[in-house]
Amino acid sequence: MRVESAEIYALDFSSWKRASVRQSFPTSRVHFVSRADKVPADAWLAVWGMRELPFGLAAGVRVVRLEDGFLRSVGLGADLIRPMSWVVDKRGLYYDARSVSDIEVLLNEAVFSAAMIARARALRERVVNSCVTKYNVGHREWQAPGGDKRLILVLGQVESDAALAFGAPGIRRNMNLLRAVREANAHAYVVYKPHPDVVARLRAAGEDEHLALQWCDEMVTDASIDQLLAAANEVHVMTSLAGFEALLRGKAVTCYGHPFYAGWGLTTDVVPMSRRRRVLSLDELVFAALIAYPVYFDRQGQGQITPEVALDQLLAWRTANGTKTPWWRALKRVILRQVVRVK
Repeated sequence: MRVESAEIYALDFSSWKRASVRQSFPTSRVHFVSRADKVPADAWLAVWGMRELPFGLAAGVRVVRLEDGFLRSVGLGADLIRPMSWVVDKRGLYYDARSVSDIEVLLNEAVFSAAMIARARALRERVVNSCVTKYNVGHREWQAPGGDKRLILVLGQVESDAALAFGAPGIRRNMNLLRAVREANAHAYVVYKPHPDVVARLRAAGEDEHLALQWCDEMVTDASIDQLLAAANEVHVMTSLAGFEALLRGKAVTCYGHPFYAGWGLTTDVVPMSRRRRVLSLDELVFAALIAYPVYFDRQGQGQITPEVALDQLLAWRTANGTKTPWWRALKRVILRQVVRVK
């Protein structure tokens, strides 16, 4: 969402994010600051994610929050790979279900024209046909089991993430989710996929996550999420964005938390959310989530681009780089683990 201001103050952004911050506010002068007293009264203040606001902000300071978009990169954000999209939210963030966000207002109130729906459908079909996901990682060819059992895909998350703290009022542990799915689906073939940041050992595994095979038939770590989604009959998540990617592919999705895409009549919601009042079509959701809500960045640093052009660039990036982690990035991860002290 656009912020119309000549000046933006950006608090405590690391050097590798600063170019993207500038691209997020193309008509504004961005001032990077590290202290609250550097932000004048009535200014716009940009912060990353759900960072708590510092004590001592001047009167009238308005906050805009930045976070990764839904078509992000070829590679993980935890690897410090620059993004192709962020969201810019003046109310909250899409994964904080405690209060409204810009995308929730869009989904509750926007009037979607026929042209908007057609554009969303065309973009969705390209995303699905091109096997594009948020991170576009995973290289192993995975084969679904034979037989007539329902295949249920359960998606793990980083348990310390704000998406669970602020968007999951019930189950917040991967193994509690997996156990609940198994107990309710004793005769299904259950596949568990840990979060790619955990697989890369850039974020800590969840509590008892090493015991996953007690509750599933198979744990898959290095196949692409697109392969797994294609094979699944159902997808079960707490708040994982992969549930949205499953909806794009026409899969049945059960949500145990309150991700932005739940509550609109498209998912089975274990914990209903009364604040979301409409029944939407899939392409109305897609228009809000992939076209209206995020901003997309040109890979050469030439400002913002449309989601369609971003998809072109993302596909070219994936073709050039592939999806297998190169040896030098694996080495870099060893250093990153020491910096962030992942155990």
